[in-house]
Amino acid sequence: MKILGIIPARWASSRFPQKVLADIGGKSMVQRVYEQSLKAKKLDQVVVATDHEKIAEHIASFDGKVSLTSPDHPSGTDRCRETLDQQEEAYDYVVNIQGDEPFVHPEAIDDLASLLDGETQLGTLVSEIHDATVLSNPNMMKVIFNTQQEAIYFSRTAIPYLRDIPTDAWMQHHIFYKHVHLYAYRADILREITKLPVSSLEKAESLEQLRWIENGYTIKVGITKFESLSVDTPADLERAKQQMGIR
Repeated sequence: MKILGIIPARWASSRFPQKVLADIGGKSMVQRVYEQSLKAKKLDQVVVATDHEKIAEHIASFDGKVSLTSPDHPSGTDRCRETLDQQEEAYDYVVNIQGDEPFVHPEAIDDLASLLDGETQLGTLVSEIHDATVLSNPNMMKVIFNTQQEAIYFSRTAIPYLRDIPTDAWMQHHIFYKHVHLYAYRADILREITKLPVSSLEKAESLEQLRWIENGYTIKVGITKFESLSVDTPADLERAKQQMGIR
């Protein structure tokens, strides 16, 4: 399988404008994502997909590969589709690597890539929840999947609901999983899902994966032990620096 890694990096962000250019120990956030992605063994190519010339110029300054895309894309998935179509070479799969996770683990990318066998339509990763506060955090997506390791549902609330058990004891009675923010798309499927209208479940939870499930696509789920830190606000950035020992 020939796999293209794409890092969507948009200019605008309501909570943290231009965050992909934020400095982290002498390197921008997006440069750190790019360099971590290059360490993955199962990607054939890595490219940053951006909607702004300044970001494109920055990527070029450290000899990174960049694709300039429309500023009108509603999601990183749409930006990945345009970038795929711009490539001179053909790829079987695209892996979407979040541009705001500067310490993404190459091993996690490879864990996801290992699911891509030609039959897999879509893929993603989950990790076991060990912190009870995550269950009640609506910013942390929870996932349930079937015995074939295919996603059944993604939610901002804790799923499943454990009837007749106090919520503070749930983790003693069931293994819960949270979403790890990496996606993989088979090339033909990527082109299909970006033509779908927003679905009712997607509107309800504001999660685009539900559009795919609601339209009958299957999402293969891999379990990983490698998690990364997502940076959505300046405060997140400071916490990430502290956890990684970076000034």
